[in-house]
Amino acid sequence: MSRIGKKPVSVPAGVTVERTPAREVVVKGPKGELRIKLRPEVDVTVDKSTVQIQQLEAVGEQRARSAFHGMTRAMIHNMVQGVTKGYEKKLEVVGVGWNAAAQGTKVVLNIGYNKPVTVLMPKGVQVGTPNPNNIVIFGTDKQAVGHIAAVIRKHRPPEPYKGKGIRYAGEVVQKKQGKSFGT
Repeated sequence: MSRIGKKPVSVPAGVTVERTPAREVVVKGPKGELRIKLRPEVDVTVDKSTVQIQQLEAVGEQRARSAFHGMTRAMIHNMVQGVTKGYEKKLEVVGVGWNAAAQGTKVVLNIGYNKPVTVLMPKGVQVGTPNPNNIVIFGTDKQAVGHIAAVIRKHRPPEPYKGKGIRYAGEVVQKKQGKSFGT
C-alpha cells in the first residue's frame, strides 16, 4: 500500500466532497467546484469530515495500484486545498523593454519578438499583472495553474549568459561566463 494513500484527507467546514455513481469525485467549496474521474485501481469512501482512498485488490499489478493509490489521494487533497485557498504562481519578466499586460482572459507578452505573444487562459484560471514585469496566475486547479505558468515561461525561458527571459519568482539562474579573448 502507498504510505501517502493511507492517510485520510480532512475536509474543512464549508467544503463538500461527493462520490458519484459514475466513479467521479466532486469537491465543492467557496472558490468553486472541481471534479476527478477515478481510476479502476482505486475507490473512495466519503465521511462527513474525511475522505479515505482504498486500493481494489483484484485490478492491476501491485506496483501500479500503489502508485495510483497515492496519486489519487494527493489529487483529492489538492482539490480540497484549491476550492478553499486556491493556488497561484508568480512569474518575472527580465529584459530591457520586455513587459506583460493582462487583458481579460489573456496575457500579452512583449518579449523581444517582432510581434507580441498572446497566451489565452483556460477556464478557471485568472491572470494579473501588478506591474509590467510581474505576472500572477491564480485559480483553483493546481495542475491548470502550473501548466499555464509553464506555457508562458516556455515562450522565453531564462538564458544563462545575460539572464534575460521569463522565470518563476525566486528562481535562480546560474550565469555562464561569456567568451574570453586571449592575446
